[in-house]
Amino acid sequence: MNKKIPVTVLSGYLGAGKTTVLNYLLANKDGKKIAVIVNDMSEINIDSQLIQNGGFSRTKETLVELTNGCICCTLREDLIMEVEKLAKNGNIDYLVIESTGISEPIPVAQTFTYIDEEVGIDLSKFCTLDAMITVVDAFRFWSDYESGESLLERKQTDDVQDIRDVSDLLIDQIEFANILLISKTDLVTPEYLQAFKSFLKKLNPEAAIVPMVNGAVAPEEILDKRLFDFEKASQGAGWIKELNDEHIPETEEYGITSFVYRRKRPFHPERWYDWLKAFPQEIVRSKGFFWLATRNNMSGILSQAGSSIQIQGAGNWVASLSKDEQQMILQEDSSLTSRWDDILGDRLTEMVWIGLEMDRYEIETGLDSCLLTDEEMVSDWTKLSDPLPPFSSN
Repeated sequence: MNKKIPVTVLSGYLGAGKTTVLNYLLANKDGKKIAVIVNDMSEINIDSQLIQNGGFSRTKETLVELTNGCICCTLREDLIMEVEKLAKNGNIDYLVIESTGISEPIPVAQTFTYIDEEVGIDLSKFCTLDAMITVVDAFRFWSDYESGESLLERKQTDDVQDIRDVSDLLIDQIEFANILLISKTDLVTPEYLQAFKSFLKKLNPEAAIVPMVNGAVAPEEILDKRLFDFEKASQGAGWIKELNDEHIPETEEYGITSFVYRRKRPFHPERWYDWLKAFPQEIVRSKGFFWLATRNNMSGILSQAGSSIQIQGAGNWVASLSKDEQQMILQEDSSLTSRWDDILGDRLTEMVWIGLEMDRYEIETGLDSCLLTDEEMVSDWTKLSDPLPPFSSN
C-alpha cells in the first residue's frame, strides 16, 4: 500500500460558504490531484451542480455525489465504501469531503478512526484524517445562533426524531474543528471581525482561525496540515480547557469572558429550575456537571448554546458506589483522588460559563441562591419537589 491519503473534512452550517471554498480550492490546486466527495441533503444536488459549473466536471479529478442523507447517519456505509474505492484506485494526492450543513463533525471523524463493523472496512489503512475544517459565517452567525429554532422547524431535516437546535449544531461544528474559516468577512466591520475571532478563540482555543472573502483560502492553509488527533480534538473545546484551569484571558478586551463555577453543595431542584427558566441572555455557552439534591446518586450535565438548554445524566457519582468499587476507581484515577472529599466524595457542581459582557457576580449570586441552605442540607432531600425533566442518557 502506498502512503496514506490525507483526508480533509469541510463542515459548516447551511449557507456558510463551504462550496465557495471548495470551488476556490479546485481552481487553485496547483497541479495537486484532489478527489472530492460532496454530501448534500436535498433531492436536487445544488452544491455539486455549483462545483460542476465552476469547471470541476471538466477536470481529471473524481467527484462523487452522495445525496438524500447525512454523513453521520444514513450514508455512513456509502461514504466508507466510496472512500475505500477512491483510495484503492490511487492516483490522488488528497481527498476532500464536503459534509452536509447539518452533519455533526464527531461521527464523521469516527468514520476514519474506527473500523466499521457492519461494513467491515478499516479506512485508517488507506487514509489519514488530516484536518477537520469548519466554515463559519461571520455575517449570519448571530442571527442563526440566537434564532431559538430547531433544524426540524427550519425544515432542514426530514427526521422527526432529530430534535437538534441550530445553536447546538453551530457550537458542535466550531468546538471540534482544527481550522475555522471565517466567511463573508467583507460584510462585517473590522472591529466586529476582531471581536468575532476572539469569540471563536474562546470556544476553541486550539483551532487556527483564517478570515477569508469569497472562499479565497490558499490550499497550503487547509491541505496536508497533519492536525487531526481524535483525543486532542475531543479535549479541545474552550469549556473543557476552562474546567481544567486552562484559562484563555486575551479575549476579555472585547467583553468576552469566562469563569468556572465550583461548589460542593447540591442545587435545590425547584430553585435551579426557576433560574434556568430565566437564563441570562449574555451567556452564550455553558457546560459542565451539576449535583442535584433529589438525584443524589447521579451526576447531571448541563449543555447550553444560545437559547438551547439541555440537561442529561452523566453517570453515577463514584461516591454512590460500593466501597470496593470506589477503591478500585480511586486507584485507577489519580486526578479523582486529589479532589476526593472525605464526606461528599466526588459530588460537586463544576460548570463553565462563557459570555458577552457577563456580570460574574450576579450570575454566581443567582447560582448560589439555588444551592441548599444549611437547614435544607440536614433535611430529607427526597421530599423536595423536582420539576426538572428526567435525566436522559444521551
